[in-house]
Amino acid sequence: MLSRILIGVLDALLAVSLAAPVFADCTNILVTKGASADGSVIITYACDGEFHPRLRYIPPADHKPGEVIEYKDREGRVRARIPQVPHTFGVVGLMNEHQLAISETTFGGRDELYNPEGVLSYWELMKLALQRARTAREAIGVITGLVDKYGYRSPGESISIADKNEVWILEIIGRGPGRKGANWVAMRLPDGTISCHANKARIGTFPLEDAENCLYDKDVISFAIEKGYYDPSSGQAFRYCDVYCPPTPRNQRYASTRVWSVFRRAAPSLHLPPDYHRAVPGAKPYPLWIKPDHKLRVADVMALMRDHYEGTPYDMTKGIDAGPFGMADRWRPIQWKIDGVEYAWERPISTQQTGFSFVSQSRASLPDAIGGVYWYGVDNTYTTCYFPLYCCIDALPASYTTGEMSRFSWDSAWWVFNLVANYANLRYRDMVPEIRAVQHELESSFFALQPAVEQTALTLYKHDPELMRRYLTDYCVTHGELVTRRWKELAEYLFRKYNDGYVQGEPGRPHESGYPESWLQRVLRERPTQFRLEPNKTKAPESKLVD
Repeated sequence: MLSRILIGVLDALLAVSLAAPVFADCTNILVTKGASADGSVIITYACDGEFHPRLRYIPPADHKPGEVIEYKDREGRVRARIPQVPHTFGVVGLMNEHQLAISETTFGGRDELYNPEGVLSYWELMKLALQRARTAREAIGVITGLVDKYGYRSPGESISIADKNEVWILEIIGRGPGRKGANWVAMRLPDGTISCHANKARIGTFPLEDAENCLYDKDVISFAIEKGYYDPSSGQAFRYCDVYCPPTPRNQRYASTRVWSVFRRAAPSLHLPPDYHRAVPGAKPYPLWIKPDHKLRVADVMALMRDHYEGTPYDMTKGIDAGPFGMADRWRPIQWKIDGVEYAWERPISTQQTGFSFVSQSRASLPDAIGGVYWYGVDNTYTTCYFPLYCCIDALPASYTTGEMSRFSWDSAWWVFNLVANYANLRYRDMVPEIRAVQHELESSFFALQPAVEQTALTLYKHDPELMRRYLTDYCVTHGELVTRRWKELAEYLFRKYNDGYVQGEPGRPHESGYPESWLQRVLRERPTQFRLEPNKTKAPESKLVD
């Protein structure tokens, strides 16, 4: 199901056209303005997959009548020509100049509904919506209108769409080969709530006569009846997520555990049980949205994106699978088989496979140029460092716009962050706290500076908007490069301190820190006599030559 994920994604991420499918899976958190501490609308995105992201800026542009966008296949043949609109908006990453932000997770759904003849992948639809829409509701219209006319070329997707007042979830899946359009439904989150989705469709029942809060394709139910996915005479309510992405023990564990973990941390008072994500028969699905126990700051949302289920029975820093130093990462494949029995590692929100992530902040209380902030980071959310990019800027930090998978480069922020995170896995329990201390130092400074930066920007905005743009661009570029420089220093520091199995308190003064006693006890249970220094009372085993 996931083998066809991200058709065409490299077109946007790596600036090539119609690339082959790659594996990817993602996590989104959505926060309405009434659920945030400062009235921000917030969405997040951890874009997980084996690729090297390059941050992009698309400038606003005017287009002549008759101008088109061409979509070609791998052989260079034109698949479609889509008329350009008179004006397109500027886009920083996945946020446009009107504070509109979009993210996604792939749920895959029914394989037979994938349409290889469709023109537009979800990534292309997101990009077009950001260039053409001012609000979340407009973005839904852009996406679904283009799909109806040109066809949808992706598996099932859950798409988060946020503007400065509202946040919506749009879930969409194709209709199979040769059939344009898509089966979709979109719901607006009630103010004061938060939501989360992670590679599994989440919208269940939905109102058919509430256009203010719910939009849907007119055939979304009749198509399911036609295909035999839903029988109205069954007495069961139509649930989009169950019809187009049927729950299984595999996708419940893989996806719903992440949703549960966000909800349990944001609203511990709900005491949501783990039963559904462990596929206990009869367990109720988690609600589409909840009210958090307290209003969330941007920093709180960043913290929710950093999670290995610490403090729960699924804590990935515990157990023999975490190794001697409590490493939270698990190497792919996630699913594996021993003696004919299938197993799976836990799939956390924070994973080493993350290419980039963001936390978007949209605020109606400020002009668009200042109110929209795209907090951006690369690699694992747990060890990344988010820095601000205001949605009005017209240049980006160079270290986030360069690099490739095939060659390591100190000029690439992604490679520098990967180097630090991978090296930390040698002594995770020791090194990660040091990484997180630098992360906290930098992010805290950005939050502390934010009111002063924005007050200055607001003053400039009233007198010289172009000077304001230059000021914010310089601030964002400078501090993005500051993060990269600081991470290079961190890499050098960690390599010097944790070297050859020693830990150096002062340069040139190594300390033999060894292994934790709990892990040594496990070693001795497996090999009780091999490492003892007392004389053996039995004959030592003979060594055998192995060809």
